[in-house]
Amino acid sequence: MKITEALSLTEEDYLKAIYHLEQDQIFKNEQQGVSTNDIARKIDLSAASVSDMIKKLAQKSLLHYVKYQGVTLTDEGRRHAIYLIRKHRLWETFLVEKLRFAWDEVHEIAEQLEHIHSVALVARLDEFLGYPRFDPHGDPIPNEAGEIVEQHARTSLRQAPIGQALQVVAVRENSPEFLQYLNRLGINLDTRLEVLEHVAYDLSLRVSIEQSAAQTLTHEVAENIFITPIA
Repeated sequence: MKITEALSLTEEDYLKAIYHLEQDQIFKNEQQGVSTNDIARKIDLSAASVSDMIKKLAQKSLLHYVKYQGVTLTDEGRRHAIYLIRKHRLWETFLVEKLRFAWDEVHEIAEQLEHIHSVALVARLDEFLGYPRFDPHGDPIPNEAGEIVEQHARTSLRQAPIGQALQVVAVRENSPEFLQYLNRLGINLDTRLEVLEHVAYDLSLRVSIEQSAAQTLTHEVAENIFITPIA
């Protein structure tokens, strides 16, 4: 993946945040650009600060901004964001597989390591790990060409039918609090589940985890767990 210009840590954080917000919109089948307020909430800054950075990134041809229509990344901006995500997910994989961190411990550390500007280091890290395709949360790792290849068709647990054998393949939310909650439930990657009931009242689910007694998952939790059917 060719990156033509080194950016500051803050600029990189903005591009990655916008990329993730764009992906959230795709997941929700929404088509509009990313709003300034959404970016401000994502990175926990004021809307005024975000507006200043948007102008700066637009001047560098890393994003497009149209008033009242929001922000979209240019091809160059998307390349920067994907490369940052590639580094982040490789570092998370290294921390879990080689340093034995838990999956709920690695995000903040990888947030720091992803800003190391060494193409050679990233290439060596990828080789050392055996060119992994997915990180410890089940997210695909962009390859050297910046291509993102999904493992297979996957849906949120919220959409799963009753009575089908399922396997967890990824989580959409990777905050330590959410992952620690899944740990307490006994849910990790490759965990087997079965939906026993869709509760109409609050959209929660009754599920069996590894053939254990039924437990209730809220709509939000189920929406953030990705599964695939077991043949």
